[in-house]
Amino acid sequence: MTNRILALALPALLVAGCGDNSKGTGTTTAASAPVAGKAAPAGQSWTDTVVKTADYGYRMGNPDAPIKLVEYGSRACPFCAQFEAEGFPLLKAQYIASGKVSYEFRDYPIHGALDIAPILLGHCVDDSAFFPLLEAMMANQQTLLAKEQEVGQKVQGMQGASPQTIATTFAQDLGYLDFVKQRGVPDAKARACLADSTQLDALTKATAKANADHNVQSTPTFLINNEPVELNPTGGAWPQLEQALKRAGG
Repeated sequence: MTNRILALALPALLVAGCGDNSKGTGTTTAASAPVAGKAAPAGQSWTDTVVKTADYGYRMGNPDAPIKLVEYGSRACPFCAQFEAEGFPLLKAQYIASGKVSYEFRDYPIHGALDIAPILLGHCVDDSAFFPLLEAMMANQQTLLAKEQEVGQKVQGMQGASPQTIATTFAQDLGYLDFVKQRGVPDAKARACLADSTQLDALTKATAKANADHNVQSTPTFLINNEPVELNPTGGAWPQLEQALKRAGG
């Protein structure tokens, strides 16, 4: 995506690119003592406990979990989709469900304008539907982005168009509008969310804060208790992240 298109969508934002957050060396933090789990309230499950956060994210799990995992992710990033498929089910079943770990997903538009449509639509649902829709978008990522280059060329010719118009064009032409409609978001509501300048401003501010606080360079970027997890490029994200969680006491 060109810088010109990115400027149309997020005027104050500079992003790097979708990657594997590799630093060349794995995390070597000394292991902590195992932490205690905590049962969810009667009749509830920590994996169904979801709240919106102040950082334009959504958190799943025990709000008082001693291990707080954050992911900065992109709905158009194949590395994020790979983690979603390979790691997230195990993360939920083995760590979040125990009450030891909470998990917060923060949308990060690493691809600029291309990311904005699925992000705005992903925030166009009730809290309880956030993660199911996120999982569905990740699982269908290749299909949804099949015409990425074609639509991107169309958007390049939309000089003077507003960020909301660009987001709607991506959403409509890539099939995201039909995708969320099939999952309970009416077309009129989806289009209203894409046109919501308040949401776009919130995303811009949250992304600038992510850059200032954590210098996010790629997606996915993981934090454990506000400390970055460095991933070795020779290994997959989930095995290394799981080891980091265990070192943190998980």
